Amino acid sequence: MARAKKSSLATALKQNRPFVSLEQEVYLSILRTASELSYAVDQFFRQFDITQSQYNVLRILRGAGAEGLCRNEISERMVTATPDMSRLLDRMEKTGWVTRKRAEDDRRQVFTHITKSGMELLARLEKPTSDFVTSLFAGTAISDLKTVLKVNDQIRAKLS
Repeated sequence: MARAKKSSLATALKQNRPFVSLEQEVYLSILRTASELSYAVDQFFRQFDITQSQYNVLRILRGAGAEGLCRNEISERMVTATPDMSRLLDRMEKTGWVTRKRAEDDRRQVFTHITKSGMELLARLEKPTSDFVTSLFAGTAISDLKTVLKVNDQIRAKLS
């Protein structure tokens, strides 16, 4: 009887025994791929002295416009969960990318706004980031990318 060929994930994980199920292998594959993509993006952003989370916050605030957003609203819109948004915003305020202001009518509410410096940084990052992300998926068929999106949507829909 012919032995089943090890998957590239099994090889990468140096796993000699088969996965418990196809679902387990898919789950681990998604985690491993997300980890490797995240590492590559971290390395890319390092040259600009910014993190993925900081970049995500700047994009969220740019989209929010002049009204800005409260910390919890920013957290809800993040691509990946950020456990300590207050500290992240503190660091971003020190770099001059964001400002924060207490609401006049409710002093408990603090609105965060992107600064001119933050907008300039996003403008500088626009093309290199777009080119980099495109390069991550070079050689992958458009139909395959659309399938990945569809499957990921189905998985997330079941979890929410």
